[in-house]
Amino acid sequence: MEEEPVKEVFTATIAGVGDILIHESVYKDAKQPDGTYDFKPMLELVKPYIQQADVAFANQETILGGSELGLSGYPMFNSPYEVGDALIDAGFHVVSIANNHTLDKGEKAILNAIDYFETNGLLYTGAYKSEEDRATIRVLESNNIKFSFLAYSYGTNGMRFPEGKDYLINLIDVDKINDEIIRAREVSDVVVLSLHFGDEYAPYPNELQKMLAEEFTRTGADIIFGHHPHVLQPMEWIKQEDGRRSFVAYSLGNFLSGQKGIEREIGGIAQLEVVKTVLGEEITIELRDPRFLPVFTYKKNWRSYKLYPLHEILDQRHILPDAENHLEQTKKHISQWMPELRFDFFE
Repeated sequence: MEEEPVKEVFTATIAGVGDILIHESVYKDAKQPDGTYDFKPMLELVKPYIQQADVAFANQETILGGSELGLSGYPMFNSPYEVGDALIDAGFHVVSIANNHTLDKGEKAILNAIDYFETNGLLYTGAYKSEEDRATIRVLESNNIKFSFLAYSYGTNGMRFPEGKDYLINLIDVDKINDEIIRAREVSDVVVLSLHFGDEYAPYPNELQKMLAEEFTRTGADIIFGHHPHVLQPMEWIKQEDGRRSFVAYSLGNFLSGQKGIEREIGGIAQLEVVKTVLGEEITIELRDPRFLPVFTYKKNWRSYKLYPLHEILDQRHILPDAENHLEQTKKHISQWMPELRFDFFE
């Protein structure tokens, strides 16, 4: 008699956040008396929520070209390496660097950023140092579950890459992305796709965002983390004919930025549980228990930047008046297409 195959079940959680957009006021606030920068205190209150995920992703929108290239804010950003130190300290494992600001300071800034990421063990995707680098699918393994990460941007604000060096940034190209999703599926259990797309400050995804999400989830993307609008957009499941369902966050809003206006100051942390079931040769993946932690970026007179979990400041009017109403509105908005979305990160 043949032995019955043993059923094994593995679980891992993945978290994703939106735009880390280091405006001049943010890095000036982080500057220390000795001329270095320290962004860690800005993230200290959200750090426990990021660290509870097995895999954590962020959109590092401003390039970490380092102080030697001259720091700058909007519209041509360049950020200090210490931003990366704070991300690593907070518990992030992987960043997208494919966005409309990737080429703000040219090839040198991209290469500086990549050198920083490689030296410090922060996985990067979406912009590369060579064609060979671009051809390498990024994979992280946690609890016997392999996650692959792909990232693309709609454009570069009209900035051109040097001739023959289009590997410096991944731009959205449907056929190319479909091919890379198929390649990523061959080397991973879960394909995570980061898309920099949509309309700035729009509370809902446009038709192109929805069309691309349908297209890429049909090909095999399991999770889409969207960004660029700088405001939160609703999340939804996209169900496939084979029974799979993919998780789509059309826009995770800003995570840390110097932008003003409450819609641009509330972002958050999306989290999902991934369940991998192995029965003999058969492997199935299920996404479940979606959660979202709304986060508020506090500042006073363009200083004292700090990220606060919104539920922790309901009675602190000096931080955010009417926080309870903002929390309820945020919950209602982001869960309107996903009623099962939970907001209790605290168990």
